[in-house]
Amino acid sequence: MNAWRYRLWAGLLVSSLAACGGEAPQQGPPPAAEVGVITLQAQPVTLSVQLAGRTKASLEAEVRPQISGIVLERNFTEGSMVQEGQQLYLIDPAPYIADLNRAQADLSKAAANVKTAKNRADRYETLVAARAVSQQDYDDALANYQQAQADVATARAAVTSAEINLDYTKVYAPITGLAGLSTVTVGALVTANQGDPLVTVQQFDPMFVDVTESSRALNRIRRQWASGELVRQDSAKVRLYFDDNDLYDQEGVFQFADINVDTGTGTFTIRTTFPNPDNVLLPGMFVRAEMVKGIVPNGLLVPARGVTRNAKGEATVMVVEDDKVAQRVVDAEQMVGQNWLIRSGLKAGDKVILEGLQFVRPGVPVGTVRELDQKQQG
Repeated sequence: MNAWRYRLWAGLLVSSLAACGGEAPQQGPPPAAEVGVITLQAQPVTLSVQLAGRTKASLEAEVRPQISGIVLERNFTEGSMVQEGQQLYLIDPAPYIADLNRAQADLSKAAANVKTAKNRADRYETLVAARAVSQQDYDDALANYQQAQADVATARAAVTSAEINLDYTKVYAPITGLAGLSTVTVGALVTANQGDPLVTVQQFDPMFVDVTESSRALNRIRRQWASGELVRQDSAKVRLYFDDNDLYDQEGVFQFADINVDTGTGTFTIRTTFPNPDNVLLPGMFVRAEMVKGIVPNGLLVPARGVTRNAKGEATVMVVEDDKVAQRVVDAEQMVGQNWLIRSGLKAGDKVILEGLQFVRPGVPVGTVRELDQKQQG
């Protein structure tokens, strides 16, 4: 190979190597992102909690016989409405009529003895003054008169007792309500104060709803009330949900919270009251009561799609700050509807990114910023 030709090939080789090993052209700055944001505004936020519980009749009376005997009549329809004082059963009155007649006869006899004893005592009072009888005879006559008076009082009490027992043969409804299943039929023998009720009458309007809450949650709410973080709302209405998540069409009210905490579960009972004009609620139903805990005076709400979690599990949001994207770690511990209630990490006036999140990262400049309607986003 000639020397000039060697030098030519060597020059071409060096030029190729230089071209392959040269530095790449420098890239420009990342393009500005287009995002949609909402500007946070402080607003009153009502916080509520749903607690599970069961319905309970507001009044319940177990009807039991006060005397023993055979049931002759049942004067109501099971499952129907009965009125207070309405006769429900008739127990055979014959033996109690006989007892009343006997007591009345004893009263008449005692009354007759009183008249005789009084006349004798009056005569002896005159005779003892004339010393015609001894003082002892007069004292005995006076004692017999007083004994006869006591016998009258005893007989009168026996008549009253017999009248009461006779009246007990008619079993009346103690309250107005719906009568349940009768446990006896005509011809059955019942006994005084027996363990099993003849029937149970329950009042469904209004209906009680008893729910349970932990004592820990109660203490936390009380601290929030005391600090002003929550404004207490005792007059707030209570909403009721059935086990299929259907909302009951009547609103209830808070009645009271039990003063005792269950030592086994650490919970206490809260009683609420709901109107039940159509008897939609029945005792023993499983329901959930939504109760207002209080109002956050200056709450900040961020739609759920604007909140993500980092590798540590912390809630984060992207905001526009100085025309760039910045990431904020926030305290988002409770959902209110479709929004997160932000406790810390944001302030009123911050612009939270909701749209275009997949195209941004912290530090990226922001180009077009579209303001979104916060009401529509929630």
